Amino acid sequence: MRNSRSHLSGSSAAPTGAVVVITGAMAAGKSTVAQLLASRLPRAAHVRGDVFRRMIVSGREELTHEESPEATEQLWLRYRLSAATADGYARAGFTAVVQDVILGPALPRYLDLIASRPRFLVVLAPRPDVLEQRERERAKKGYGDWSVASLDDALRRDTPRLGLWLDTSDQTPEQSVTRILNDLPAARIPD
Repeated sequence: MRNSRSHLSGSSAAPTGAVVVITGAMAAGKSTVAQLLASRLPRAAHVRGDVFRRMIVSGREELTHEESPEATEQLWLRYRLSAATADGYARAGFTAVVQDVILGPALPRYLDLIASRPRFLVVLAPRPDVLEQRERERAKKGYGDWSVASLDDALRRDTPRLGLWLDTSDQTPEQSVTRILNDLPAARIPD
């Protein structure tokens, strides 16, 4: 693995060859924050987990409350592909910023898929009322079969407290990225 030199970005060192995972419920701001974070680093790639779901042209089975075996297998295929892609960018000397909804006991399993070191985790956890407002205001509708309350509950009750958790309810995306860069050591996942 390429475990490289550090570049200064803001007041914090962001190592190239690292993987930063950004997760949270839908409408938490993951896409926007991940893109901004990658743009503030000197050599970075934004790995969007949902891209791997959308690559399945036929036979795609969406995850619902029933969690069929096929939908679960496709979810883990997506997770394996995004982790492998992040590792590929990290090996090439980029900081890979991965963004996806990875909640509950799946989160540590996902982190174990990432071979690159160092690994960082940022969990965006705005209040449920903020998630509901953001969902109403955005063009992309993600909740479908899920409610904001059920995903927020899975996040807060079932997701292990790893990495850096941020309540971004009252922050702009730029403020969230600055906070991530300033608190990057708190986001580091032990090797």
